[in-house]
Amino acid sequence: MLILTNVAKKINDRIILHAINLTIEPRSIHIFLGSSGVGKSTLLRILCGLETYDSGTISLDGTQLSPTIAHRKAFGMVFQHFNLFKHLTVLNNISFPLQKILNYSKEAAEKIAYELLRKYGLESHADQSVADLSGGQKQRLAIGRTLALSPQIICMDEPTSALDPLLTSYIATTIEALAQEGYTVIIATHDTFLIEKLNCIIHLMSQGSIIESASNADYKKHPEQYQKLDAFIRGQ
Repeated sequence: MLILTNVAKKINDRIILHAINLTIEPRSIHIFLGSSGVGKSTLLRILCGLETYDSGTISLDGTQLSPTIAHRKAFGMVFQHFNLFKHLTVLNNISFPLQKILNYSKEAAEKIAYELLRKYGLESHADQSVADLSGGQKQRLAIGRTLALSPQIICMDEPTSALDPLLTSYIATTIEALAQEGYTVIIATHDTFLIEKLNCIIHLMSQGSIIESASNADYKKHPEQYQKLDAFIRGQ
């Protein structure tokens, strides 16, 4: 279980996150919804140890995490722009981190890489350059690279921002499958389409705070009970 208690971050006099309190159960999907600049991507980066936070606590399965830790093996990040290694082949985008971070042999790393490429329909592209992939293929490769490092929690920043509606549906199916496989998935997005496709908990953010939360099932049944969330989804 992931628990955030009064997590806050400020840059100069600007509040980025204000007293975030949250409990996330294993194998669940949580969506942080909101417009640009509300703090949702910063929250994901803090969870993955890519940014520090100023106050509050974050604990995972009863262990408190340091605010300044540089790398948290329990978390994996799928970046908005994928952050793939453009100078490496598709295969080596997965195998290289395994060798450098987890000290796998080349043979063992490539075995895992091929398994993940097969899983995401990319095996025939193994020896190609990343530049030859479509946006959807790059997204799948980025997910595969993240899974290779065996995180408990997968953070996804705007996973559908560069995708058309058909590929967005595919990514939604992929996210559901990750939860069924035992991963916890945390998503930062402004794409309300994902809410329709996922069994998830929604957190609407504004000015660094969570202002309303609901399961998508409860929201669909009783939208009138979640006026702020409903207004955002309706574009009002």
